[in-house]
Amino acid sequence: MGKPFDVSKFRKEITKSIDGLSIGFNDPTDWISTGNFALNYLISGDWNRGIPLGKVTVFAGDSGAGKSYICSGNIVKNAQEQGIFVVLIDSENALDENWLKALGVDTSDSKLLKLSMAMIDDVAKTISTFMSDYKALPDGDRPKVLFVIDSLGMLLTPTDVNQFDAGDMKGDMGRKPKALTSLVRNCVNMFGAYGVGLVCTNHTYASQDMFDPDDKISGGQGFIYASSIVVAMKKMKLKEDEDGNKVSEVNGIRAGCKVMKTRYAKPFEGVQVKIPYTTGMSPYSGLTDLIEKKGLLKREGNSLVFTTSEGEIIKKFRKAWEANTDGCLDTVMKDFGNQKAEVSNPEETADE
Repeated sequence: MGKPFDVSKFRKEITKSIDGLSIGFNDPTDWISTGNFALNYLISGDWNRGIPLGKVTVFAGDSGAGKSYICSGNIVKNAQEQGIFVVLIDSENALDENWLKALGVDTSDSKLLKLSMAMIDDVAKTISTFMSDYKALPDGDRPKVLFVIDSLGMLLTPTDVNQFDAGDMKGDMGRKPKALTSLVRNCVNMFGAYGVGLVCTNHTYASQDMFDPDDKISGGQGFIYASSIVVAMKKMKLKEDEDGNKVSEVNGIRAGCKVMKTRYAKPFEGVQVKIPYTTGMSPYSGLTDLIEKKGLLKREGNSLVFTTSEGEIIKKFRKAWEANTDGCLDTVMKDFGNQKAEVSNPEETADE
């Protein structure tokens, strides 16, 4: 019989020989809400969990589709409320302090570091330098940090700048997609074992392929493969008043969100989120449609009906559901969460 394999010795040897090696699993422990229950659920499978630390998340879409609203606004605000320090990298010179404050973002130096950068190389160097110093800190002294890049699409390569200075506008010959892929891939590898995450926005363009009609994300496919979560967003007009009645004027946007990639829920599911200009996005927006699609709400005449796990019946008109009248949507989320827990723990349920 052969000599038994010494796992602990092998673990020590391989850890010493490979610098920065992470052993074991790095499942996310910190999640930041997008500010919308339905979108959270499609990304993570949980109403309250949005995007995780330790991973790279990309929100891509049309100009004005609500990417910055969700990423530089809601996600930053919710991260700060959880004690997570935010490094906000603005490549578009478009994130004004008054706009961020209006969305609830704390712009004080102790909560937010706002950087304006145009070059991919500078972003990569900034993150790399930070992570080098971060890893050198004792375990208990490492803060939780979220990097936000708004946006990847506006970042430049040295070739872009040199050609512009020379009056040569033929493009960077494919160097930008490679640089973006390298940036995202390195961030994924650096962040995995630590309480650090990255959220990026990017642009999309219309597909020319009739067999694949989804909008295409700029910058090539490489960094999409490297990203942990990808959400595609499409801008549509919101022609409703505050009571949900149809009107002729445009009072906001409807952001069509489709989760193209996630490891925590079923991909390629979508939701339409309403963002009125006057009030901003309700966290319940799109939730009624989602739970109806899930079969939790049943149509009964002009009403929608939900039956709780204890047999209680909640019957309301659609507008009442969408307004979360009497906390009806909260009841569904809580009850559905309990049902999921019972399914995932059948032994505990049997013991009870």
